[in-house]
Amino acid sequence: MNQTFTRRKLMWIGIALAASGCMPERREMIEVDGVKYNKNARIDPQYRRQRVKYSGVGQPGSIVVNTNEKFLYLVEDDGWATRYGVGVGQAGLSLKGRARIGRKAEWPSWTPTENMMRRKPRLVQYAGGVPGGPDNPLGARALYLYRGDEDTMFRLHGTNEPWSIGRAVSSGCVRLLNDDVIDLYERTPVGTSVLVI
Repeated sequence: MNQTFTRRKLMWIGIALAASGCMPERREMIEVDGVKYNKNARIDPQYRRQRVKYSGVGQPGSIVVNTNEKFLYLVEDDGWATRYGVGVGQAGLSLKGRARIGRKAEWPSWTPTENMMRRKPRLVQYAGGVPGGPDNPLGARALYLYRGDEDTMFRLHGTNEPWSIGRAVSSGCVRLLNDDVIDLYERTPVGTSVLVI
């Protein structure tokens, strides 16, 4: 029996693999502070960063997070906003209402809160904290939400789990893709108003 592969056979094998979902995802790598990420990680295209017409609440320069829609809006002038797809807190775990960015950090460290460790005992192993870096749950940047002088313990931050964008999976913080949180970080100073609805 002749086992020769012709171009036609190879083409049909390739089509069958693609149709079955066995082909690897296209990997276009981007570099964020020397760390490489797959820019084309599988997320719904609607959650990719884009400039959109905006007629919601918020003054230009402020941030509005719509937890139902899973979008964060950086409000701009003339009825526009930059819209970012986000992952949000599970039911009952999200911050609601007004806050402000009280501080910002690049490659922040992370320590689970007491409440997080109570809900998920496996997190106790991280009680001493996790240093900043590509394996840290807060990703490349974090914007810390304050009310008055009090840290709310909620953050707008990057993620090393891009699949979570568009879902309600976190312990209350708002997650963005690492390249999106860097964009937001660079465009919003400490003191920026944030409204979570």
